[in-house]
Amino acid sequence: MTPASNTSPTPVAHTLRRRRGLTQEAAAAAVDQACRRLRLPTIRALVDQTVTAATQEQLTYQGFLAELLLAEVDDRDRRSTLRRVKAAGFPREKWLGDFDMAANPAINPATINELATGDWIRKGEPLCLIGDSGTGKSHLLIALGTTAAEHGHRVRYTLATKLVNELVEAADDKVLAKTIARYGRVDLLIIDELGYMELDRRGAELLFQVLTEREEKNSIAIASNVSFSGWTDTFTDPRLCAAIVDRLTYHGTIIETGTHSYRLAHARQASRLAGHPG
Repeated sequence: MTPASNTSPTPVAHTLRRRRGLTQEAAAAAVDQACRRLRLPTIRALVDQTVTAATQEQLTYQGFLAELLLAEVDDRDRRSTLRRVKAAGFPREKWLGDFDMAANPAINPATINELATGDWIRKGEPLCLIGDSGTGKSHLLIALGTTAAEHGHRVRYTLATKLVNELVEAADDKVLAKTIARYGRVDLLIIDELGYMELDRRGAELLFQVLTEREEKNSIAIASNVSFSGWTDTFTDPRLCAAIVDRLTYHGTIIETGTHSYRLAHARQASRLAGHPG
């Protein structure tokens, strides 16, 4: 009988190159080249100072390697976070830490802190912020969306009118299904300024398709300056309006930001701090 061929993988140790004769300069050049080929920019940038620190602190070989690898992982996580935040398309930077809860007593800090954990996004639940202009709705939407992106979620921000216009153009170009699918894939879709302008039946129906695509699968967050009872002015078909409200509120969180202007309160506070009477 012909003996079976040995197909077991070659031990890793056998693949190691033993370059005992390398000078320090040659070893540094080899590390630099290897980091370029393996796309390890952080290790490439930090290897010299890590070697110095490892020598001073008498790290083991494993400890030295762990320092470099963890630095690469941390930096990749940081860059991934920046890419997710940028891809979300926020119009400006807003952070939860910058939101003055005391400036709008209608907003419960505990509710915002709970939303910041992202559990509602993992469950595919909706969020609605309803209140007058200047009450902090957009700030909270962008800040919560930024926090979600930092936690690893795919987020997309858009204005209601911009989204509807994009859907209409996609329908005209016969790529509607592709566009709806793209909006359906993100973990959190943020629609700001819903209710500011009246939507015709076609626009409302297209928006409804996006909401249906995401229902109970992926989260959606909206902000509106009109209470739900007034949405019939935006969605003129009562049945379609009721269906949209149902999609946006089922198992969701509704925050009424009230009528007290957060923006005006901050402007007055800034004026006082600057020494101007207000």
